[in-house]
Amino acid sequence: MERLDNLAHERETAQFDVEAMKIVWAGSKHELDVSDRMARLVASDPVFRKDNRTMLARKELFKNTLKKTAHAWKRINELHLTEEEASKMRFFIDEPAYTDLHWGMFVPAIKGQGTEEQQKKWLPLAYKMQIIGCYAQTELGHGSNVQGLETTATFDPKTDEFIIHSPTLTSSKWWPGGLGKVSTHAVVYARLITEGKDYGIHGFIVQLRSLDDHSPLPGITVGDIGNKFGSGAYNTMDNGVLQFDHVRIPRDQLLMRLSQVTREGKYVQSDVPRQLLYSTMVYVRQTIVADASRALSRAVCIATRYSAVRKQFGSQDGGPESAVINYKTQQNRLFPLIASAYAFRFVGEWLKSLYTDVTQRLQANDFSTLAEAHACTAGLKSLTTSVTADGIEECRKLCGGHGYLSSSGLPELFAVYIPACTYEGDNIVLLLQVARFLMKTVSQLTTGKKPVGTTAYMGNIEHLMQCRCMVNTADDWLNPSAIQEAFEARAVRMAVNCAQNVSKAPSQEEGFLNLSADLVEAAIAHCQLIVVTKFIEKVQQDIMGNGVKEQLEILCNIYALNLLHKHLGDFLVTGSITPKQGALVSEQLRSLYSKLRPNVVTIVDAFNYTDHYLGSVLGRYDGNVYPALYEEAWKDPLNESAVPEGYEEYIRPVLKQQLRLARL
Repeated sequence: MERLDNLAHERETAQFDVEAMKIVWAGSKHELDVSDRMARLVASDPVFRKDNRTMLARKELFKNTLKKTAHAWKRINELHLTEEEASKMRFFIDEPAYTDLHWGMFVPAIKGQGTEEQQKKWLPLAYKMQIIGCYAQTELGHGSNVQGLETTATFDPKTDEFIIHSPTLTSSKWWPGGLGKVSTHAVVYARLITEGKDYGIHGFIVQLRSLDDHSPLPGITVGDIGNKFGSGAYNTMDNGVLQFDHVRIPRDQLLMRLSQVTREGKYVQSDVPRQLLYSTMVYVRQTIVADASRALSRAVCIATRYSAVRKQFGSQDGGPESAVINYKTQQNRLFPLIASAYAFRFVGEWLKSLYTDVTQRLQANDFSTLAEAHACTAGLKSLTTSVTADGIEECRKLCGGHGYLSSSGLPELFAVYIPACTYEGDNIVLLLQVARFLMKTVSQLTTGKKPVGTTAYMGNIEHLMQCRCMVNTADDWLNPSAIQEAFEARAVRMAVNCAQNVSKAPSQEEGFLNLSADLVEAAIAHCQLIVVTKFIEKVQQDIMGNGVKEQLEILCNIYALNLLHKHLGDFLVTGSITPKQGALVSEQLRSLYSKLRPNVVTIVDAFNYTDHYLGSVLGRYDGNVYPALYEEAWKDPLNESAVPEGYEEYIRPVLKQQLRLARL
C-alpha cells in the first residue's frame, strides 16, 4: 500500500481545484461530461480490452480490430449516440482502424469536393456504413509531391467513362489506411486526361470490392502492405497497396464540385473557387494538432505518476529513498513535456476557431487570410507532431528499464504515434512551405502590405529589429511581454536574415535550396512563437477555479522559457537577448520546477484518463505499480508452461553434450 499512498498523498496536498482544471483541459463542462461518459463506457466493455494486443499475431490482431469496430458501430446505433459521442467513443477505444479513414478522410473528401447531387448519392451510404471508404492518394513512388502522382484517369467519350489505370509499378497506391482488406470504395487521386490533355490531379470515387462477397472487382489488385513498426500499434490498420488495370467508372464519379468533364469530353472549371479545398486541409491538420496534445499528455501522465511512485537513492543514513520525481534532472526533462501537452491543447483549441473563421471567409469569397492560415496549420502540424514523437520516447526513458516493457504502454504509444510525422505532409516539407510563406511576407513589407494573423507581429519589424530585451532579474522573465518580445524579435530577425541570404543567390530557387536548413529553423522559430502567444493569451483569460490560473501561468512560463533555453543559440546570435539574460532563464526555470512539483501529479490527473485508456501498468491511477508489473509478466504466453517448447530438441542436447556435430 506504500505505493498507492504515495500518489494519494500527492493528491491530498494539491493546491488548486483539479475538477476546474479538468474543464479547462476538456474545453468545456459539456465536453468533459461527454468524454467522461464515453471513456467509462469503453472501459467497462470487455470487447474493448487491449491489454493483450501486443501479444497477438497479425491475423489475430486484425480480426480482433474488426470485432471491436463492428461492436462499436453496434453500440453507437443501440445507444443512439450523437456524432460527437461516437467520435469520442472511437477515440477511447484507442485502436487504429479502417473507420479512422472512413470518417476522417473519405467522408470529408466527398463533402468538400463533391457536388450536392454527388453528396446526396454517396454520403447516406457512407453515414450508414453501407459502403466503407478510404483515401487513395499516396503512391509507391510519390508521397509529398502530389503533382507527381502517376495513376491516370483517361476519359472515353464513346462510353462516357473514365479509365483508371496504374501505368507503372511506382504508380501503385501505397499506404492508404483501410485499403488493404476492408474498404469497398476509395476516393482515388489520379491525373485527369481528356482530349489528349493532362489536367492534373483530381479525385474519383471508385468501387474496389464487391458488395456481395467482398472480392476485388475485375481489374483491381489490392492487398495489405505488410507488418509495420512495433508490436500491436499501427498493425491493427490494413494499410494497402492498389493497382488498376484499365478499370472503367462512370463519368459522374469524378468529384465535380470544382471541375467537370462534359459528355463530349470538354474539361470545364466550375464557378466554385479552388481555394475551398484548403478548408478541408485546415480541418485535417487542426485535428492532428489536437491528437498531438492527447498523445503527449498520455505519455507524460504515465511518466509523472511512475516518477512519483518510483524511489531510488537519496538516503545516506538508512532512511527512505527519494521518489525520482524529486530529482532536478527528472524535472528538467519531464516538466517541459507536461507544459508542452497543455500548450498543444490550447493551440489546438485556437485552431478550431481558425478553421471556422477560414470556412466562413471562403464561403464569402474572402481569401485574404487563406495563405497565412495554410502556412500556420502546416507549421503547427509539423511542430507539434515532431515534439510529441520525441516526447513520448523521452517519457519511455524517464521510466527507466520498466518503460521498455510493452505493459508500460509507452513502446506501443510511440510506435502508433510516429507516423504522424509523415502523413498529411512530411514535417520538413511542411516547414519549408512555411519558410516560403515567411520569405514572401518579408518581401511584401516594403510594399506597404500589412501582414495578417499569426504574422501580424512582422508589421512591427522596425522595432523588433532594433529592440533590446529589458530583463534584469530572473523574475523579469515572468513578464509575458518580455517573453513575447524576445520570441518575436528572434523570429523576425531569423526570417529577415534568411531573406537577405536568399536574395544574394544567383536565383531564388537556388537560394532556397542552399539555405533550406536555415529556412527550416526560421519556420520553427515562427511556429514556436505562435504556440507561446496562444498559451499566453489562454492564461490571460478569465479562468474559473481556485489556483488553476496560477498553475497555468507556471506551465506557460516553463513552456516558453524551456524553449528559450533549448534554442539559446538562436536568441543570442540574433541579439534578441544577452548571455546574462540567458543565464537568468536557467535560474528562473529551476524556480518554476520547484513551484510545479507539489501539484504535478494532480496536473496530469486533470487529463481525466481512465486506466483502460492509458493502458499502462506504470501509469495506474492507484500507483500500485509493482504488483501489477509482476502479475502482467505471468500473462505472457511464454509462461504458459514452466518448461519451454523446444527444450527436448534444442536445450537438452546442449546441456547433455548430445549435439551431433557435422564432420568437415
